[in-house]
Parts: sequence; structure tokens; C-alpha cells
Amino acid sequence: MGTVLGSSPPPTPLGSTLQVDGISKAFGSVLALSSVSFAVGAGEIVGLLGPNGAGKSTAMKAILGLVPAETGDVRLFGRKVSDDPEGTKRLCGYVPETPALYEFLTGAEYLDFVADMYGLDPTTRADRIQQFLNGFELAGHENSLISGYSQGMRQKVALIAALVHRPKLLLLDEPLNGLDPRSARITKDLLRNLAVHERAAILFSTHVLEIAQAICDRVIILHHGQVLASGPFATIRDRAGLAGHDLEEVFLTLTGTGDLRDVVDALSR
Repeated sequence: MGTVLGSSPPPTPLGSTLQVDGISKAFGSVLALSSVSFAVGAGEIVGLLGPNGAGKSTAMKAILGLVPAETGDVRLFGRKVSDDPEGTKRLCGYVPETPALYEFLTGAEYLDFVADMYGLDPTTRADRIQQFLNGFELAGHENSLISGYSQGMRQKVALIAALVHRPKLLLLDEPLNGLDPRSARITKDLLRNLAVHERAAILFSTHVLEIAQAICDRVIILHHGQVLASGPFATIRDRAGLAGHDLEEVFLTLTGTGDLRDVVDALSR
């Protein structure tokens, strides 16, 4: 277990879009989340970080009600998800770690189906979908079956599906997986524009800590289903006594994996 920086829940950002209060979830004897609390305010990009198995994906699924939390509450836009599961989810965009797409549809058919589910009128959905297809260089491939798409192309379709209705809350679980450098840069810049100009709240999970440090306003570090630290990177770094270090070093130190020389030496023999 790493070092927990403080035991009190993080303060609620002004104008919070997402409020998570003390959620816990177990799978059999494995406690995936333990009294996890955090918030994401309008116009914020918050990084959800942690080693494999820390509870990041479970937290996102619990927020959307895809995995029922056993304790605690989740509020989206001031409403409990449990009070209006369908209504609150219509206001969100979600990219899971491994998107499950309808492979028997073409890219265009799938995106049209998603946009229709969100209630976009035909003209609006056609314009937006075409803009995304052009921007992500999928134009010319939209009439091919998704079953023939590469991993990166599937990831682009999943991103478009999450963004096409311009949600005010985005939950993105490793959204840059498989993307080429151009598409990854477009995605990062687009997220910042949505936060600044549309006041979208964005919860962004990634294992690439350089990306988190570059684009996130705050980070939440999960380990063994608990919040180890939460706040702006500079604040977490200073509280950990690691002034001058980058996010990777702070993360490895807090999660108890800072000195990896013995592991590297053993693997190099």
C-alpha cells in the first residue's frame, strides 16, 4: 500500500458536474473500491491515475451505474444517478477501456445509430459525424464494416460516439489507446477546447503520466481501491516532499514502486 496524503475527502469544486461520495464496490472477496470520494467541476480535466487493478475502470462504471456501488452516492448535475439512470447517462459521453462496437455495422451506420439514440436531428448528426470523420481521417472508410477496422480506427469511432452529442460530462478510460500521434494530439487539444469553451467536465484515465501532467488540471491517484492523493500536480508533489520531480516519480513513490532498480537488474540478466 502506498502513502496516503491526508485522510479527509477532497473539497468539492465550485459548480461540480460530478460528485462521488464514498462509493465502495467488491467483486467477491476483492475490494475494488473502498469509500472513494472525489468531484469534477465544470471546465475541469481531472486525471484518474493508478496502477493496473487500482479501481479506475470500476469507478467510471460505477459513476454511470453500469456497475452498482454497494455504498455511497454518485451525483451528476446535482442528481443521483440512481434516481434517473437513463436521463443522466444521456448527458454523458463515455469511452471504455476496451470499446465494444457493433462489428456488423459500418462506421457510418454505427455513429448514426449512436447519434439517433442521443436524439440528434438528422441534419445535425450528419454534419457533426462528417466533421469528426474528416478530422480523424476516417472519411473514405465510413462505409466499411467495423469488423475490418484496426484498433486505432475502432478507438476513433468510440471517441466520436462519445463526443457527437456534445456532452457536458466526459468519462474517458484510456482514450488514446491505439491512436496515431496526429489523432492523439487532436484528441488532447479537443478535450482542452471542450473544457475551456464548452465548460465540459472531463474525467480522464491514462497510464501515460506525461499526458496527464500536460493536460489535467488536477489528478486523483487510486491504489488498491482507495484515493492516495487528490489535487493539482504541484500540490501533490510538494505535499509528498518531491519538489522538482515529475508526475511519474511522484506516482511511483506514492504507490510504493519508486525504486525499480532491482527489478530492472533482474530482468536484464
